[in-house]
Amino acid sequence: MRFAQFSPLILAVALAACSKAPEQHEEIRSVRVQTVKAVDGALAANYSGEVRARRESPQGFRIAGQILERYVELGQQVKAGQPLLKIDPKDVALQEAAARSQFDKARMDLERAKTLQAKGFVSQSNVDQAKVAFDAMQAQYKLAGNQGSYTVLRAEHAGVVTALNAEVGQVVAAGAPVVKIAEDGEREVLVSVPESRIEELRHAKQLTVSLWAAPDKQYQGRLRELAPDTDPITRTYAARVTIVAPDQQVRLGMTAYVTLPGEQGQAYSLPMSAIYDNSGKPQVWVVDGKTMQVALRPVSLAGARNGTVLIDKGLQAGEQVVTAGANLLHAGEKVRIADALPGGEK
Repeated sequence: MRFAQFSPLILAVALAACSKAPEQHEEIRSVRVQTVKAVDGALAANYSGEVRARRESPQGFRIAGQILERYVELGQQVKAGQPLLKIDPKDVALQEAAARSQFDKARMDLERAKTLQAKGFVSQSNVDQAKVAFDAMQAQYKLAGNQGSYTVLRAEHAGVVTALNAEVGQVVAAGAPVVKIAEDGEREVLVSVPESRIEELRHAKQLTVSLWAAPDKQYQGRLRELAPDTDPITRTYAARVTIVAPDQQVRLGMTAYVTLPGEQGQAYSLPMSAIYDNSGKPQVWVVDGKTMQVALRPVSLAGARNGTVLIDKGLQAGEQVVTAGANLLHAGEKVRIADALPGGEK
């Protein structure tokens, strides 16, 4: 038959031509979005930070040794001069005994030289040499006596123990910090400020401080210190704001907010997760309602607080911004809006 004359290769090509090509489906990512709404009010800058003591003193022993006793606990209130830790004094006692013996010998040598010099058996130079040796041994003896008092570490100022870096039995080197004490007195908030708002903070006539634990109460703040250079990682300036007249509610380690008064205007509130950090420049993904494609939009941040950010430039009311999965998107990608969630977010 004629069909037998076709080679297997020709038959395979003919069958492949008759089969339909598989359909390719474009994968569309589901995203959550929030419709941009205007928030009227003052565009005040808010910076979150931590309540700190103005002076925090790390303390250590002046001499090396093994810790024998610990007298304080973490978080304990201490007074100036109160014992904190003690190292084993045995070695120091032996050194002091040895120095005392050398001192006694030098004293007797000096007295003997003076007696012999009075009788004419030795010259004045012999007395001078004995006097030099005596002065040296006297200094060594006093130094050994001082080191005996260094075996007990005492608090330099009244305050709260905020760190304990050594335990009983541990051998510590001279000068190694083993205790940190937050001195009583002034309390301040350590915050990080972007470079675009440094001058605003520097010339602010009024600063207010509030606590996350007590948001309804406000304290007057005063800028005390502003770092001259930025942090190499965050590219922000560290600022310390003193809390004027703090009360018992202000405790070390609490989260606090420093607010700078701003001009009256309009801003847009978005969750912090909507911000896409591109080399230190804040951006958001905006969804085109017609093509359902996303595009990056640079924005200007007016402040941040309680997990939300205020945006004063770069957006318009009614636009839809991606609030989850911003790091997984790329420009021009088609998306599908997930089901609506409570609170206006989808």
